[in-house]
Amino acid sequence: MLEFIVFTFLLLTDYDGEAELINKDGNVVGKALLKETPHGVLIYVEATGLPPSSELAFHIHEKGLCEPPDFQTAGGHFNPEKKKHGFLNKDGYHAGDMPNFFTDKEGRARFHVLNTKVTMKEARPNSILGLSLMIHVHRDDYVTDPAGGAGHRIACGLIKRSEKKGKQ
Repeated sequence: MLEFIVFTFLLLTDYDGEAELINKDGNVVGKALLKETPHGVLIYVEATGLPPSSELAFHIHEKGLCEPPDFQTAGGHFNPEKKKHGFLNKDGYHAGDMPNFFTDKEGRARFHVLNTKVTMKEARPNSILGLSLMIHVHRDDYVTDPAGGAGHRIACGLIKRSEKKGKQ
């Protein structure tokens, strides 16, 4: 447990990007901090006001437009390699596909995910700067194209370089 707490502290003080997550009413419901690693981008998320005791889908979407209430302006999943959707799809997976996460009985979530297909480095085809993070109302089935049956979009955040840039 101490390793998790120390790691979270390090991530919160040394990060490259961030995204403020808003809900369908435009209210802030969470924040994501992003850190470039030698193996991809580590994403730390804290959010509230989500469906309680649920398994929810979490993706990177292709546009950095989070216009409520439905966030359709964010486009589809980030997919620079033109793959099919889902970790279990033999022709997959999208660079924007990420594991599901769980909420507690109050609708809160706190989790890390490492996406090995993306970068925070500018001018790269797999750069996620300026794109969006998306939380869906259902879990991702990891196979159904194009979005894993994840349902409508309930929170969205623009990925940007951190205003308070952590040390490199």
